[in-house]
Amino acid sequence: MRSRPVFICILAGMKLHTINTGFFKLDGGAMFGVVPKSMWSRLNVPDERNLCTWAMRCLLIEDGKQLILIDCGLGNKQDAKFFSHYEPHGEDSLEKSLRAKGYDFSDVTDVVLSHLHFDHCGGAVKREGERLLPVFPNAVYWSNAAHWDWAVNPNPREKASFLKENILPLQESGQLRFSESGSRELHPEIALETVSGHTESMFVPHISYKGKTLVYMADLMPSVAHVPVNYVMAYDTRPLLTMEEKGRFLKKALEEKYVLFFEHDALNECAVLDPGDGRVRAGEIFRLEEW
Repeated sequence: MRSRPVFICILAGMKLHTINTGFFKLDGGAMFGVVPKSMWSRLNVPDERNLCTWAMRCLLIEDGKQLILIDCGLGNKQDAKFFSHYEPHGEDSLEKSLRAKGYDFSDVTDVVLSHLHFDHCGGAVKREGERLLPVFPNAVYWSNAAHWDWAVNPNPREKASFLKENILPLQESGQLRFSESGSRELHPEIALETVSGHTESMFVPHISYKGKTLVYMADLMPSVAHVPVNYVMAYDTRPLLTMEEKGRFLKKALEEKYVLFFEHDALNECAVLDPGDGRVRAGEIFRLEEW
């Protein structure tokens, strides 16, 4: 593996940036589970095929020594048949968004993969002729042993989401590293917490920033519309566990005034929670750059 890049300027404190990688479409019913269409369609309007638009929003963290990317979108190495199911669209891409912040792939020191479903890790690997190579040549890719085993030995329900071409090249390159739930070995201000309702041991990174905790929600809560406890995706392998995990998280997020960063919400980047009349809901909604 190549040596890591050296940052000449040591920045004063941590900086966070939204990295947009484009949009894609997924079935609205699948994204909202048992919630009736008459209710969820008011939150995310479907097209004539019942598909809703979702973001693939990543997070870049810089502190002068490390440049950390959380998730990396769908990528572009799959064939036309694959992409026809998900209709990727939009002007943004992983490379374009990184360059807009003054960086390229070789500058990234660490890539945290919340989990190994294709829309979260597809951008981690590129195709060069017949070869599959990591997109970030100098980065350590972070997962955890329990989720890795779950992904490389997939169950029938998730098999179509765990694509070997997205996963195995990371191990073959020697750039893969495992961490444990709650660990801060990646960075002292980043705790890699895990939940297991959506898929086994998914990372939900908690980042200490500007005196608060920002939480990269991944697929525990993919959008503002998924804040209510019973709004759980049909994609979740253990929906009752998701509800338990979400309930505990919402309680703590209210108490600690967490800032929630949504990966898949096509319109809303960040929110804080409001207990309202006893039913937790999104309160103030804003863009990360406005914080």
